[in-house]
Amino acid sequence: MAENEQQILTKEGKRQLEQELHHLINEVRPEVIEELKAARAQGDLSENADYDAARTRQADVEGEIKRIEALLNNCRVIDEDDNTGNEKVVKIGSTVTFHDNKLNKDFTYQILGSVESDPFKGIISNASPLAQAVLEHSVGEEVTVEVKTPYTIKILNITCKPYSCTNHYIRIFSIL
Repeated sequence: MAENEQQILTKEGKRQLEQELHHLINEVRPEVIEELKAARAQGDLSENADYDAARTRQADVEGEIKRIEALLNNCRVIDEDDNTGNEKVVKIGSTVTFHDNKLNKDFTYQILGSVESDPFKGIISNASPLAQAVLEHSVGEEVTVEVKTPYTIKILNITCKPYSCTNHYIRIFSIL
């Protein structure tokens, strides 16, 4: 994430980040402090693997806290009520079904911000070439996806239902 780049989140995505931040600050950070105290109590710190591991974990936890705080301080929350029922053009939050002319196959993706994107669950980032190609276009339009080998797709359907972003952000930082 660029320093001042505003990230787009759903209300649920923001809530999950806030929960994760609370967990890190109020549960994980105190655990790490206790690990550091226990490792210091072992004596000589110069060859103390437990102390080194606790310091590394502390750095990881503090880095993740700073990352989430920065993200929350520079985010734009999209309101599902703004899009519900507005299926005329593709917007962030829309679910789009399109036909890939080259593969002769239909695909459906929801477009959300990069923090909540998960292509394996059918959620793509608004910054992706595919999303950039379809944003602000309507059903029936053919658009070109600008990638190394461009391809054309036809928008078949646009739905703007409540966002389906759930649980794929929490615990992304597995060592915590």
